[in-house]
Amino acid sequence: MSASADHLTAASRFSRLRALIAKEFSQIRRDRRLAISLVVPPTLQLLLFGFALDSSVSNLRMGVVDYCHSPESRELIAVMTESKSFELTGTWFSERDLSAAISRSELDAGLVIPREYSKQIARGRPATIQVLLNAVNSNTAAIGEGYAQGVLENYNRGLGGGGVVAKVLTLNTGPVARTGQVVLHPAFLFNPGLVTSWFIVTGTFGTLLLLNASIIASAAMIKERERGTIEQLLMTPAGTAEIIVAKITPLFFLLLILVVLASVIIRVVFHVPFRGDPLLVVLGGALCVLSGIGIGTFLATYTKSTQQALMLSFFINPPMASLSGALTPIEAMPRWLQPVTLFNPIRHFGVIARGVLVKGAGFDSLWPNLLALALFAIVLLTLSTMRFRKQLG
Repeated sequence: MSASADHLTAASRFSRLRALIAKEFSQIRRDRRLAISLVVPPTLQLLLFGFALDSSVSNLRMGVVDYCHSPESRELIAVMTESKSFELTGTWFSERDLSAAISRSELDAGLVIPREYSKQIARGRPATIQVLLNAVNSNTAAIGEGYAQGVLENYNRGLGGGGVVAKVLTLNTGPVARTGQVVLHPAFLFNPGLVTSWFIVTGTFGTLLLLNASIIASAAMIKERERGTIEQLLMTPAGTAEIIVAKITPLFFLLLILVVLASVIIRVVFHVPFRGDPLLVVLGGALCVLSGIGIGTFLATYTKSTQQALMLSFFINPPMASLSGALTPIEAMPRWLQPVTLFNPIRHFGVIARGVLVKGAGFDSLWPNLLALALFAIVLLTLSTMRFRKQLG
């Protein structure tokens, strides 16, 4: 009797558990928002991370200064730029113009061919060619140097079959042989020591500013709503815009302290050179902070609790960080994905930070990025104000 009763009890428990599980599945099926959040965001993030966080680099933009203007020099340019390693962007008249184009991030590398190149090869003497590399990202510069050596080694094998033997050497690699040689002279601009941390810390600088600003702003707005103090503020003569400005102003100045503190850490701890005007970095950081506050305030109008705001920001902030060029170069992303980064405030602040600190760039070359950050801040704060006013109404 007891055995059958225990059997019935276990069967009834299993039946209840099965009914509850079926009910939960039915509830999830009816809640389309939950089902979409379980499938769509992780899928998109996996695709974005797979494309964006790729350290391999191809189609580096290369400019050429050809002082020789001979068939041999044109053949060298064709061999160098016909591969997928380098892409010919244009020709320049001098090394100074070529270096300036690299400084403006118009080029990733430059090839300089001397006037005596073809004569030196024909006489069996070493001919030095110079490859200029943008070493702000030390990893990309090292990869570019390896690409150049590999391409020239293949080129030399072809020369050897034609009766002229040319060997690719880097400087300080040993005694020079008597046969014709191409001596590869790499020049790493802006970061001669190839210090990896310079690229990483200047990239994560903007990421930390925007993420912290968005999280703090959304949490502050939600706490005000949970405490009921927003309704009390509405009883005052102040308008909605004035309330929002009053709320974000203290956050803005507190986050400006983070901008200054991070700049000091970058200089003192990581020894990043401050070659430009630090005020441009502070200005860019202020605009980046305002953009983050706009994002956080906008998210707060779509959530009812701090936990919901954090979950929603998880689907926005990581893709923005991965599509900013903070950790991996934008050139390593697929071509169709690179234009998307132009709509990312972190990308523009990264250009400003690296341009000012590492390259010594000024306002004349960085104003497009400052203008983009200003537009982001204005648009995001305007949208959050409109949304907040509509929600209160």
